[in-house]
Amino acid sequence: MYPSLVTLALLAVGATTAQETILGVYTFSRHGDRTAKSTPPTNLTNLGYSQVFASGSYFRQRYVDSGAASRIAGVNADVVKLSQLAVSAPLDNVLMNSAQGFLQGLYPPVGAQLGSDALRNGSIVQPPLNGYQLIPIQQVSTGTGSEDAAWLQGAQNCQNAMISSNNYFITKEYQGLLRSTQSFYGGLSPMVNATFPSQQISYKNAYAIFDLLNVASIHNRTFPSSDLLTDSTLSQLRTLADQHEYSLAYNASEPARAISGATLAGQVVKALNDTITGQSKAKLNIQFGAYASFQSFFGLARLPETNPDFYGIPDYASMMSFELVTNASANPFPSADDISVRFLFHNHTASNDNEPVAYPLFGQPQTVLPWKTFASSMNAFAISDQKDWCRACGNSTGVCATSSGITPPVSSGSPSASGSNSGGISKVVAGVIGALVTLAVVLGAQILIMLLAGLRVVSKKRLATAPSPTGSAVKA
Repeated sequence: MYPSLVTLALLAVGATTAQETILGVYTFSRHGDRTAKSTPPTNLTNLGYSQVFASGSYFRQRYVDSGAASRIAGVNADVVKLSQLAVSAPLDNVLMNSAQGFLQGLYPPVGAQLGSDALRNGSIVQPPLNGYQLIPIQQVSTGTGSEDAAWLQGAQNCQNAMISSNNYFITKEYQGLLRSTQSFYGGLSPMVNATFPSQQISYKNAYAIFDLLNVASIHNRTFPSSDLLTDSTLSQLRTLADQHEYSLAYNASEPARAISGATLAGQVVKALNDTITGQSKAKLNIQFGAYASFQSFFGLARLPETNPDFYGIPDYASMMSFELVTNASANPFPSADDISVRFLFHNHTASNDNEPVAYPLFGQPQTVLPWKTFASSMNAFAISDQKDWCRACGNSTGVCATSSGITPPVSSGSPSASGSNSGGISKVVAGVIGALVTLAVVLGAQILIMLLAGLRVVSKKRLATAPSPTGSAVKA
């Protein structure tokens, strides 16, 4: 029996109503190809620039372009509207430049026609660089100088995270790998001994050694003993570096070790919540950061349970994204009960032929979670403000001096004890006077002894030029 026209019409209405709409996106991306960490300062290469530009172009085709299949509702397609965009990166040669390259692909030059301005006097001002669009990048303190540090990138200033990560070096696992790989790393010496002294060519520097040789395999046509760097050797170097760095970034029994992932989780929840409460005014959040933040978040979100590849270090230009989606009408803006979140990840540069893949978070079976479920699961480990960060890190100085919740003891004595309302002097002033009196007595006694013993004061300059009893200078 054929369906009636009324039935078909009702089905069409149902399909339209159920069509998914993207309300906002938060993406966290790694930088593009760069020079080696062991030869600082690190710099973004032309290959890396091309990678992040390509990622930005793909992002545009997926979310921003007027013909995009997953276009973010209400986002400007050609001329950027800065209030819809939030971009951040550490003040770092590689990460900041990667963010700029990405934005050039996301919102490319708009040309003379769209980019020109008409002045009151009737003249037309053409923009430089064919309408190049200027998009500010917010500087974030977490990860500053990340690409000049070989490890603990996002957690460098967190005291407890550094202590926790250093605990890895006293584990049986680490000590066993250090011994079992000694011969393997020793065989690499001809390729790396110009950079690393022999005592540092070991599993302890697994990532730094892998990084140096990985960069060489990409950029150096010739280098010492390059015939030793076989595909098998490079693969083993990468596997060992993956294990080393994941162990430094995450440990299920020591939450402080994953502080960079917890901080990222807090930023994601806040940004997406701002999109909901602000009814999609802020639509697109883009952050660039270091690989350690990826790995610690992977551990916190239990992603390795889904795919063991999440134990590894993400490749250059990798990205993970959080899509805020709804099947309800986007106009008016839907309630939080009608909004869900999808997590996607792509290793290396994304493209139309190699798109990001959705993965389930927190051990859940589904790849799309209701907003409230997502937010509560993230908040279970997220660090959302300075005070929580300081407490988790155990820091009480610098920016944490007034944020850690640790306050110095305050006297609760009576006014007469504190001296605030009495006619006498306070304990503080009395202490100062007592110290001065003691000093005067000590100095007076020293002068008296010198006079009685016939001693005199000699300048340091005269002592420095006086010959030693042996006729040579005294060596410290």
